[in-house]
Amino acid sequence: MPTVHIESSKEDIASIVIMPGDPKRAEYIAKKYLKSTKIVNLVRKMTAYTGTYKNKKITIFPSGMGNPSMGIYSYELFNDYQVNTIIRVGSMGSYLANLKLNDILLVDNSISNSTYAKVLDNYDKMYVQSSSDINNIIIKTATENNIALKKGNIFCSDVFYSQNNDFVNKIKNYQVCGEEMETFALFNNARHLNKKCACLLTVSDSFIDKTKLTSKQREQSFDKMIILALETSLKL
Repeated sequence: MPTVHIESSKEDIASIVIMPGDPKRAEYIAKKYLKSTKIVNLVRKMTAYTGTYKNKKITIFPSGMGNPSMGIYSYELFNDYQVNTIIRVGSMGSYLANLKLNDILLVDNSISNSTYAKVLDNYDKMYVQSSSDINNIIIKTATENNIALKKGNIFCSDVFYSQNNDFVNKIKNYQVCGEEMETFALFNNARHLNKKCACLLTVSDSFIDKTKLTSKQREQSFDKMIILALETSLKL
């Protein structure tokens, strides 16, 4: 302690981490939902917070964008800070007509052509699963809090502006619901280090009807997803 990328002391990081991609979303969550909040990391402006939610110690730590950034932060949190569970709360683009703006998806499998897992530990599959036990708790918590939730697979891309439509069409054979950029690294780090992980995604744009949320809406309008992650953390 500290690591190359995290300056926190070990006691500053909770065993459960809620992980948005955007540092501004991390700030929003911490200021709106946590009490006795303390800034625990400022390295590279990846501002992280630890506080309490209904007396439960929680850390909100941003991952940044893409598998490499998520890979670094989640690996160090799991490996060096003994974090047990990371729940990603992010945004996604929808491939389905019935998955619309602001709908919430619980990710089952992350499918990717990323080399992250191959380089990490020679894992050569293009899919990896989240933690089913955590997912079951999330589903139960959603029902208890009357939060509508869908469940399915996601395509995790390393390229935001991809022109490879043939590959996207191939990926749809895995019954993917949409696209994001961080789950594959998170899920593989959890698999590799024998930790727990889950991912909740709010639809921020649609590949079907081309609707999209603004950057401000993506930062501050995902409250149902955030509450679901926080309420789930109370049971872990």
